[in-house]
Amino acid sequence: MATDYDTPRKTDDDLNEDSIEELKARRNEKSTSSVDVDEFEAAEGLELPGADLSNEELSVRVLPRQADEFTCMSCFLVHHRSQLASEKNGNPICRDCAA
Repeated sequence: MATDYDTPRKTDDDLNEDSIEELKARRNEKSTSSVDVDEFEAAEGLELPGADLSNEELSVRVLPRQADEFTCMSCFLVHHRSQLASEKNGNPICRDCAA
């Protein structure tokens, strides 16, 4: 909300003169003007063109783990041996998980 610094400021006497009814009315006006919108629900109805991939098939060639690779037992990702940080209880741990 923008502030107009040229307007005269209220003094303490002016602030004390506001009645309880005025203050309650201001509070009700402020609370009714804001709308609580759930972003997830708003985006749920949004359809992007070309986003329907239900009839598409993935064609990815999966390679088995190579001799110079290991599977981290913390994140379960396959890494090159150069990423090996340590072994916990005989299980290899990558540098990212060890940090």
